[in-house]
Amino acid sequence: MEKLLIRNQLCFKFYAFSRHITTLYKPLLAELGLTYPQYLVMLVLWEKEQTTVKVLGEQLMLDSGTLTPLLKRLAQKGLLNRSRSTTDERVVEISLTTEGRKIKQKASCIPDQLMQAVNTESSDLPQLHAILSKMIDQIQE
Repeated sequence: MEKLLIRNQLCFKFYAFSRHITTLYKPLLAELGLTYPQYLVMLVLWEKEQTTVKVLGEQLMLDSGTLTPLLKRLAQKGLLNRSRSTTDERVVEISLTTEGRKIKQKASCIPDQLMQAVNTESSDLPQLHAILSKMIDQIQE
């Protein structure tokens, strides 16, 4: 196997897969007025209701320089509130608005629609999820 052929690069497979998945999400998220990164932020907030920029960044593996513009746009759309902590002004707290909670229901069909678009065996997904999680954990160590 030639190591420097593009088709043999694991990183390229991840990159290509990620681009395809993001492309599949685009029309589904357009109905909600969200981009894929905004959707990821909303997923965390639908789970937690409120968090800090720091914790959100850790969960999404994004720095505050990337998150801040995303959060500003979501706040402008009325989906979340950003406020300084009353105990430590360096901490920015993020919480869902009523509108942010409402679109959760609209988004509930997105995972199923994506799986239909991917058209893969659902029995393969737990193994794929486990492998990717293991690889991410190993890289982060």
